[in-house]
Amino acid sequence: MPSSFTATIESLDQEGRGIARLDGKTVFVEGALTGETVIAQTLKRKPSWELARAEQVLAASPERVTPHCPHFGVCGGCSLQHATPALQVAAKQRVLEDALQRIGNVRADQLLPPIHGPAWGYRYRARLSVRHVFKKGGVLVGFHERKSSYVADMRECPVLPPTVSALLMPLRELVESLSIRDRLPQIEVAVGESLHNPVDSLTCVLVLRILEALSDNDKTLLREFADRHGIAFWLQTGGPDTARPFHPQDSALAYSLPEFAVTLPFAPTEFTQVNHDINRVLVRRALALLDPQPDERIADFFCGLGNFTLPIARCGARVIGIEGSPALVRRAEEGAQRNGLDERCTFLCANLFQATPETLAPLLPLDKILIDPPREGAVELVKALPHASDESEKSAAVRRIVYVSCNPATLARDAAVLVHERGYALRATGVVNMFPHTAHVESMAVFEPAAVGALSTTQAPFSKGVSAKPTGVCLPQEGEEEQPSFYPSPPAPLPQAGERRTTHEAIEQLSACKRSVAHEKSEPSPSPYERSAAREEPFPSPACGRGVGERVVYRNGDK
Repeated sequence: MPSSFTATIESLDQEGRGIARLDGKTVFVEGALTGETVIAQTLKRKPSWELARAEQVLAASPERVTPHCPHFGVCGGCSLQHATPALQVAAKQRVLEDALQRIGNVRADQLLPPIHGPAWGYRYRARLSVRHVFKKGGVLVGFHERKSSYVADMRECPVLPPTVSALLMPLRELVESLSIRDRLPQIEVAVGESLHNPVDSLTCVLVLRILEALSDNDKTLLREFADRHGIAFWLQTGGPDTARPFHPQDSALAYSLPEFAVTLPFAPTEFTQVNHDINRVLVRRALALLDPQPDERIADFFCGLGNFTLPIARCGARVIGIEGSPALVRRAEEGAQRNGLDERCTFLCANLFQATPETLAPLLPLDKILIDPPREGAVELVKALPHASDESEKSAAVRRIVYVSCNPATLARDAAVLVHERGYALRATGVVNMFPHTAHVESMAVFEPAAVGALSTTQAPFSKGVSAKPTGVCLPQEGEEEQPSFYPSPPAPLPQAGERRTTHEAIEQLSACKRSVAHEKSEPSPSPYERSAAREEPFPSPACGRGVGERVVYRNGDK
């Protein structure tokens, strides 16, 4: 095969690259979309595959758009800005389905509508590299270049909140003026709600990773910069647990889940979801599927700060949150107390990557569980769960499992264990576009004992409304777009004891129940950070390879 060649793209892979086949080889083409004919240049050649880059598009896809960011293609932060949001979501749906089939040999009874939201200004967390580069004329602050350790020469970043993007150039000048400019390799960005201001007043904390002490003049410059730009500086001298506020001292962050009347404080180096608006819808959907009932015993594995634990407790259930980090366990306990949920929550510190039936035994029996692991997945945990057919009093089977995943490959592996070894059935799954313009795939899956019976395939699960009572969550009706609600209100009425919903009913409600009017609409507080609503509506799924979007059932009127 010549170093330059013409190819037609058949589909997209899990990294957003086009896939073509030439001379019996699979060729991965960067910058190409499904259905396009491109002239590509070979970058790497192996016996069974090649890596190439599209140099010229001869026949463009209708889903191709002009990248919004001038640094796209050089900066490694985004890989799919040349594709419409609809194509991005469809490609991620295909990645999830392919992983489940190829790795786990499983197929969901139903596909959930994808969760999606604002494509720009969504990234409330970021880690920016800092480097003094003489040839570039000074200090650079930004993400790494694609497949490189070099720092991209970034002057703006549209996936960051606008006010944070506007700080990139001033930060260059600031670091250039510091005595430790060569000893400051990283700036971590964390945007959140302020604990000392109204809910929708957002603040930005910049954590400076410093390898030497600041001079008195450095401290003065940092204070002046923070006051001038309305941000806060923290200093980190070692690991994440060494981060401390510098100026102002009262720069406490939080994020809220208004539908559950929950506010969770967090430190800027602690894990939170990058996309707070999507997270609100993610929690809503997870709880709608889990359907927690008063006094049920539910476990939240890999609970972190309590992102799911506290909303579950708000629904009246008894929740055990298990997390491997002692610091996060302490933070979760503080959050439960702050929200008046400490009597319904218990938090434990445990290494879930070494879970065994013996270590899980003290937690049993459990009615339902939620699993939200890191990229490594939760294979030892799912292996340790009681078999779905177990009816013994002390280790009865879990009736429902909601699994939130940030890696389709490990979800598929763990799904294989649950389905083929533990007796569960994969009832539903769907993607969450947590990171627009990247190939990162977040997803959700629901499992129940296989003996419960498969969901009906004769009735479209997203086409009709039901009258089941919501557990504090509701979605728009057909043709009705969900509006942002930034102000906390009392949660919707909880179901009465004994009033339960099947997974099928929960999925139906996800797409058809009437929107709650409990929130009183009012104008958001002025904020320099743009914020708009995420929503969970089906995207039209353009063709992006075989089978993409074909199994998604849309509501009437969706185009």
